[in-house]
Amino acid sequence: MSDYKIQMCYLRGHAMYKVLISSLVILLLVLPVYAIDGTQLLEQVDKNLNPESYEAYRKLINVEPDGKRKEYTLFTIKKGTDKIAAIFLAPASEKGRSILRLGDNMWLYIPNVGKPIRITSLQSVVGGVFNNADILNLDYVAEYNVESLKEAGKEYLLSLKAKTREVAYDRLKMWVDKNKLLPTKIECLTEKFLLIKTLYFKDHKDFGGGLVRPSIIETDSPLYKGYKSVIIYARIKRRDFKDESFTLTFMPHIESLRR
Repeated sequence: MSDYKIQMCYLRGHAMYKVLISSLVILLLVLPVYAIDGTQLLEQVDKNLNPESYEAYRKLINVEPDGKRKEYTLFTIKKGTDKIAAIFLAPASEKGRSILRLGDNMWLYIPNVGKPIRITSLQSVVGGVFNNADILNLDYVAEYNVESLKEAGKEYLLSLKAKTREVAYDRLKMWVDKNKLLPTKIECLTEKFLLIKTLYFKDHKDFGGGLVRPSIIETDSPLYKGYKSVIIYARIKRRDFKDESFTLTFMPHIESLRR
């Protein structure tokens, strides 16, 4: 082969090499966007928000347009993706009431009334903007499928669709902090994308055991103008519970689990 042909082969090979390197660089720049799996991201958000099984002390505050406030204190227990219960510790008028959720099924126990009564996710045992599904919220991945995942500056934007008609909201739009992989805002929507309410996640706090998450969740709604509801986490920690703790017969005894 002549020196000229050798040189031309070298030049062509070098050019192809440069094109290949450039393509790889472009691919690496684009890849992080497409390599993220929406369902895996949602699963990680759930893990970062709550341990799989835990106990928590929370305060729920309803604020009316004239500034009047009503406060509730709850002791909450959760196990796995579909079992959660809470008992009211305050005010005195609510003390001893408990609520239980097993998947899509919910019950309210009222002392001296008799057996627990069925309630729905869209009702609210405390009034205000939070409904029962907000108060006894399950893992998001248990109730929603990911329809799309987009980048929005320093956040990811997840579009979620309810897996069944029993889920409180047909759709969610969730903004997730890219570094912390925790939600900053969630819009709760109807099937036709009408806004029902917005949840704001604020004030990250170290609860110990490697759990750092928002300690405050605020909500407002165009359906309840001037009203606001707030959930404040005072304590949350990992703890295992027996399945018997999440039964109708145990609802009067949830407070016995406090340590």
